[in-house]
Amino acid sequence: MAPNITSSPTGVLFEDDIVETVAVPSIESKNDAKPPEKYRRQIVWRNVILFAYLHLAAVYGAYLMLTSAKIITSIWAILLYQAGGLGITAGAHRLWAHRAYKAKWPLRLILMLFNTLAFQNHVHEWARDHRVHHKFSETDADPHDARRGFFFSHVGWLLVRKHPDVKEKGKGIDMSDLDTDPLLMFQKKYYLIMMPILCFLIPTMVPVYLWGESWTNAWFVVAMFRYTFTLNMTWLVNSAAHMWGSQPYDKYINPAENLSVAVLALGEGWHNYHHVFPWDYKTAELGNYRANLTTAFIDFFSRIGWAYDLKTVPMSMVKRRVERTGDGSHEVWGWGDKDMSQDDMDQAQVINNKSK
Repeated sequence: MAPNITSSPTGVLFEDDIVETVAVPSIESKNDAKPPEKYRRQIVWRNVILFAYLHLAAVYGAYLMLTSAKIITSIWAILLYQAGGLGITAGAHRLWAHRAYKAKWPLRLILMLFNTLAFQNHVHEWARDHRVHHKFSETDADPHDARRGFFFSHVGWLLVRKHPDVKEKGKGIDMSDLDTDPLLMFQKKYYLIMMPILCFLIPTMVPVYLWGESWTNAWFVVAMFRYTFTLNMTWLVNSAAHMWGSQPYDKYINPAENLSVAVLALGEGWHNYHHVFPWDYKTAELGNYRANLTTAFIDFFSRIGWAYDLKTVPMSMVKRRVERTGDGSHEVWGWGDKDMSQDDMDQAQVINNKSK
């Protein structure tokens, strides 16, 4: 699960930032033509300043949480972290990026609001970049290519302009399913209005007006610490879960099973499994909810009928993949991708299937 916050006119996200590669036209012979200029990393200094402030403010917020903030303020921050996290994991990631299950409008509305609270870009942008990540993982087209080291895949990719391949490959990703979703189009259209209200304004005002917290504590604990903490927990999926851990399903790809990331990122750390079977709504081969809060969340709403068509992988398929270890050719973004084999689709299990 990757937060893609490099593309928005806010100054945090840069959809229009382009790293230019210059192909020099020439009327000389082909032997004298100059090759295209190689990609050079370009630092986005306003992002550097912004993230430096966020992390310094978060450290101060952690100090205030331990010294002066009321306990209920800390609880409020934790609850918002859980809600925002679910907006990414159950919403932008499993529901919209991978289409691993379907949801009725009340649940989709909740997840859209939770996703806006998390401020990691609107769903359309997040899902597009995440689909690119799966299709071109660990290549120049991967927005947070783990081959470039822990720092780059964790946060550094947000501090430099995108590699040209990221934007070029992104143009070829099918987004028609999200383009026709009126709820997501509403979020995209009004994101710059909704996001500050849901991510910063309301979280800060609630402690001040409901239980008399100071503005300083409310801002630095609930807004700054909670937001920055959520970002870093999501980033760990891009960095740590692509570097450290076991690889029981496919030893030839970088993503790994990482328990620590799974705990902190609400179940998104079982990453070797997820990259092998990205359409599984559980993102893991688990028989229970150990270190996978998001799966419990989806299952709850499945029981009340708000989530349905939950796609998962039968044990026979998992066993065969484990035995042969795979060759890395199943890098699809989710259910229905053109590179997903018909055999995989036929054998996948669909829970609470409303089409029957």
